[in-house]
Amino acid sequence: MAEENQFETSPAPETAPPPVEAADAGETAQPWNLVPVSASEHAKGPRRAKILVVTAIVLVVALSAWVYKRNVDPIHALEAFDAGERLLRTARYSQAIVSFDRAISLKSDYAEAYTMRARANLALGRTLVALPDFTTALELRPRDPQAYLDRGSAHVALQEWQEALADFTRAIELDPKLPAAYNLRGSAVRAMGDPDKSLRDFEQAVELLPTMDNIYQRGATYQLLGQHEKAIEDFSRLISAEPGSAQAYFARSQSFRALGDLASASRDHRTGRILDGK
Repeated sequence: MAEENQFETSPAPETAPPPVEAADAGETAQPWNLVPVSASEHAKGPRRAKILVVTAIVLVVALSAWVYKRNVDPIHALEAFDAGERLLRTARYSQAIVSFDRAISLKSDYAEAYTMRARANLALGRTLVALPDFTTALELRPRDPQAYLDRGSAHVALQEWQEALADFTRAIELDPKLPAAYNLRGSAVRAMGDPDKSLRDFEQAVELLPTMDNIYQRGATYQLLGQHEKAIEDFSRLISAEPGSAQAYFARSQSFRALGDLASASRDHRTGRILDGK
């Protein structure tokens, strides 16, 4: 028995668990180290959304206001322009300028408003103020011959003959059948001391449109060149069309006197004084 007891096996010791790797041990032993999130950080998401919504609303309102202004300003500009034209027709030049100022402030590319404001300033004798407006109108309408005539007239008022001549010539290039351009260019050329050359322009002006002024300017040029018979023909034509023209009688009187017809010269001079009230 004793021997049998010797061979009895004692209970096997419990197997120790395998060693844990240091890295695994660290992962198992320590919980995740979560970064704490503050309340303000939690609120960032909703705040960003609100900012985006507000920004979108502001942009929509601004765009709507811009579209409204873009649609309404031209209407108000036209109203201001019409008011300015009415004031200009009644010779209320300063008030007209205020209206044209408003039209331009509402519509910066309003060529007609620049032109009319310049004309109002020209009527007030402010040629240096008018000239830049004529230039702006011309820049906005570079193919408009009338814009060249307007600016050329301002140059004439300043006795800037070369500049005026260039503008009138350009107007004729754009519209060869524009009588006023020939009349104005003829006047500029004559003032520059070349009546022979100016006569061709006045003849062209009369051929295109035989107005009183075109005929008178041609007659005056004939007279200046010593062609008094032709001058008398033009002045007589004016007197037939407008018997009350004192200027035509005075002009014809000078040509009669130059030809030695003193009786006719005296008669015309007397008639001219009666018509002129002197």
